[in-house]
Amino acid sequence: MEPGGVREPARETPLYGEFDVVVLGGGPAGIAAAAGAARNGVRVLLVERYGFLGGMGTAAGVTNFCGLHANVFGEIRRVVHGIADDLLDRMQSLGGLSEPHLVLGKTHAQAYDVSAFKCAADGLLLADGVELLFHALAAGAQRGEGGVVDALFVETKSGRLAVRGRVFIDCSGDADLAHWAGAPTEKGEGPDAMLYPTLMFRVGNVDAARAGEAWSTVASRMEAAEASGEFRFPRRGAILRPQKHPYEWRVNVTQLRKPDGSATDGTDARSLSAGEIEGRRQIVEYLRFLRACMPGFEQAYALDIAPQLGIRETRRLVGEAVLTRDDVLGCADFEDGIGVNGWPLEQHVAGDVRWTWPPIPQSRGYNQLPYRMLLPRADRARGVDNLLVAGRCASMTHDAQSAARVSGACFVMGQAAGTAAALSLRKGCGLRTVPAALLQSRLREQGAFLGDA
Repeated sequence: MEPGGVREPARETPLYGEFDVVVLGGGPAGIAAAAGAARNGVRVLLVERYGFLGGMGTAAGVTNFCGLHANVFGEIRRVVHGIADDLLDRMQSLGGLSEPHLVLGKTHAQAYDVSAFKCAADGLLLADGVELLFHALAAGAQRGEGGVVDALFVETKSGRLAVRGRVFIDCSGDADLAHWAGAPTEKGEGPDAMLYPTLMFRVGNVDAARAGEAWSTVASRMEAAEASGEFRFPRRGAILRPQKHPYEWRVNVTQLRKPDGSATDGTDARSLSAGEIEGRRQIVEYLRFLRACMPGFEQAYALDIAPQLGIRETRRLVGEAVLTRDDVLGCADFEDGIGVNGWPLEQHVAGDVRWTWPPIPQSRGYNQLPYRMLLPRADRARGVDNLLVAGRCASMTHDAQSAARVSGACFVMGQAAGTAAALSLRKGCGLRTVPAALLQSRLREQGAFLGDA
């Protein structure tokens, strides 16, 4: 930012409302957190910057659930249940959910229609009695007596508003609320210190019969095209997959970086702006490659470009427990386990994507996620005792975050956070003293799989 500043006059900020639980962010973690809290009998508000839910799954055009499945001793199984089941059932009833497909011969992902996700998420949360505040960009926080979070400030078409809550759950993806509240966070700096973002897009008018299994040949065709000197790509290979309707394909190939080569920073306005522009430039160039070099794509066109960059990593909470690379690859257990992550390390590094898996078929293929990774570290949180952080910005190392940032683990963390928030209010105990056994019992009652069976 430019040096200096502009002083604003002091003002009284109108109060939008007071709630038991306020959830910031409407991605998989936020959806599950809001539903989990509401199903346990408290009044919930979910605040979302867009006019729809889904987070990166809709706004960034991901169109693919990862981490719902794991390779369990050589057999691919669904390992994320609970609120995720309810959401997927609603999407299925709308005809917007594809059958799971194989990823790298090792696990499954599941494609979906973005519109079905948006509509199903609305229906799910409204049925649970959650209040939704759309088009509300979080802009700051106020701390009250003892350092607890007293209010979240949001910018809306009605002007700047304040929202009060007894418990706040940060599912922003960027740990925005945790950062403003003074909870400890960290963010990598320099090349390969953060996962690189992608601007997703879909192409239409694909001849699916001629395209065949294009996902298996696209990498070699890219190598040949680059060797010819006619094309240059931002990273090796691409994820090229058909959607629910086979004439529509999703493309995950762009990679966005700053002039110094490090990842575009999703918490920096200038960096984000430059990344959006560069992403669209890369899309135009890649569409030229598809038409020229991929059978079945000769008449393809850009059906849509995601409304925003797909940000994989920015700030991460420093929590009471920090999930590590060894936890993921060693399929770790925790006494306060709240569910599982079944996705491998998927590291989007400069010019490439590196995959590292737990041993197959020797291992169960998933690690438990501890409740403590949602809690700010007490000795560095300066009294922020009414805040939980769930989703890709929960407490993980850079390596572990490349696995547990995906939607499956986010559903798990969100459901646990919402349930814990409600239990703390109903039992009159702090978030740090919610009994792990009670939380686990309630999650099982709500259909969650905790990974200890």
